[in-house]
Amino acid sequence: MIQRTILCFAFCAGLVFAQAPAIAVGGDVSSPLKLTADDLAKMPRATATIPDPKGNNVVYEGVALRELLKRAGAPTGKDLRGKALTTYVLARAHDGYQVLFSLGEIDEQFGNESILVADKRDGKPLEGNQGPFRLVCPNDKEGARSVRMLEAIDVMRVSK
Repeated sequence: MIQRTILCFAFCAGLVFAQAPAIAVGGDVSSPLKLTADDLAKMPRATATIPDPKGNNVVYEGVALRELLKRAGAPTGKDLRGKALTTYVLARAHDGYQVLFSLGEIDEQFGNESILVADKRDGKPLEGNQGPFRLVCPNDKEGARSVRMLEAIDVMRVSK
C-alpha cells in the first residue's frame, strides 16, 4: 500500500510540475528564446486567413515569425547585408518534419513574407496533431511549409 501511495504521489507530482509546451528559438542568435502559449499571448498578435482542403476559410492567430526572430536577435533591416544574407531559418516539428526559409524572404525590407507562428485556429487553441503551435505560410501554394506541431526555430548561417 505504501509503495502504491508513493508511486501515485510521484506520478501526480510529475503532472503538476510538467512544463507547458514551448517553442525554442535558437541557433545563431544573440538572445535564444523558449516561448510558451502565455508568452505568445503577450506579444503583438496577427492573423492569417487560408482556405482548408474543402475550400472554407480558416483564420489562424498568433505572432509574426519575424517578431520572434527579431526578439531572439537575428539580423534584420539594415543589419541584413553581406554574410548575414546567407542566414536561413529551419523550422522543426515534433514529428521530425522540417522546412527552410531564407532570412531575407522573411525580412520586411526584402521578401516581406508574412509567416505566422499560430497558437489558435478560428479563435480556439490548436489541439492534437495540429498544435500547440503551427507555422502558417499563407502565400505558399500548397501549404507544405505550414508546419504543425512546431517545436523549434533555428537560425543558421551558411559557412564556406
